[in-house]
Amino acid sequence: MAGIPDKIETWQMTEQGSGGKPGKLMRTSIPMPELGPDDALVEVAGCGVCHTDLGYFYDGVPTVNKPPLTLGHEISGTVLAGPDSLVGKNVIVPAVMPCNNCPICAQGRGNRCLSQKMPGNSLGIYGGFSSHIPVPAGDLCVIDELKLPLNNYAVVADACTTPYQAAVRGDLKEGDLVMITGAAGGVGVYMTQVAKALGAKVVVGLDVVQPKLERALQFGADYVINVMGKDIKAIKAEHKDICKQAGVPANYGWKIFECSGVTPGQDVALGMLSFIGKLIVVGFNPKPNTFMLSKLMAFDAEMIGTWGCLPKYYKNILDMVQSGKVQIQPFLETKPMSQIEQVFEQQHAGLFDRRQVLLPDF
Repeated sequence: MAGIPDKIETWQMTEQGSGGKPGKLMRTSIPMPELGPDDALVEVAGCGVCHTDLGYFYDGVPTVNKPPLTLGHEISGTVLAGPDSLVGKNVIVPAVMPCNNCPICAQGRGNRCLSQKMPGNSLGIYGGFSSHIPVPAGDLCVIDELKLPLNNYAVVADACTTPYQAAVRGDLKEGDLVMITGAAGGVGVYMTQVAKALGAKVVVGLDVVQPKLERALQFGADYVINVMGKDIKAIKAEHKDICKQAGVPANYGWKIFECSGVTPGQDVALGMLSFIGKLIVVGFNPKPNTFMLSKLMAFDAEMIGTWGCLPKYYKNILDMVQSGKVQIQPFLETKPMSQIEQVFEQQHAGLFDRRQVLLPDF
């Protein structure tokens, strides 16, 4: 097909690491596949580096398709081939694309479809750290107007949409009381904004880095608590003071979104769960937690898991980004994809305070 290259240039993960030791990446070329009638070929404009990618690369978190494969699931780009209605369109590629033809999808829970396609995991060998990617065409989110550079929209594919799905799972509505652990992290910074955009009355952000917490006050959080070195009793006391100031109850009705994905953050979230509350687990942590399950009974409380985001919700969060209700530019920076090894290493060491978006420079 005219204008379509014969090969895809890519950075493949050839081996997974484990126990914090890195895997291996290799710059290579792979054949351009033949597209099916329901497929589209997207020329990658940018691909965000997610905590999940680092889990695959450093900690041995299993991928559905084993190495060699290309990581990367936060993708924006332009459709080069596929259905006529999409060719030439700028799009966001959903991080998870359901089969739309199974009992789970029929229940409206296709974001956890067992046959879902996820770039960088279960979409064959294809991922976003490449020049092009073949994807199912039906779930692509079209960006009708570029109000930001196309590569910036990559973070919408996961970092923004995952909090939106979490809000849906938590039945977040106007007037709710919201607490976010890991509020200053790569997902938490969007969870605060989404919660406020959906009408939360009070949003309290919890984290351990004071400058980032102060930044959160400009982007959705009404109050913040630095939990560094504090036990749950001290955190509850600080939260109680905030509630008194805000004129809201401290011990019931809070919806807690756990976005840290680390044991201490999750322990705080579990400790703050109270009467008729909900805990929505957003961040992934491979380590176990300890919790007395009978508290759920005593509190008449709930714990809910959430995974990815249904493609049908992408337009909603895109509208929030386009309107400025959710800001993405303050929380990202771009680098050439040739720096992927350095970016992985530096992000794994916690040296970035912004989402890294890699731009193809093959």
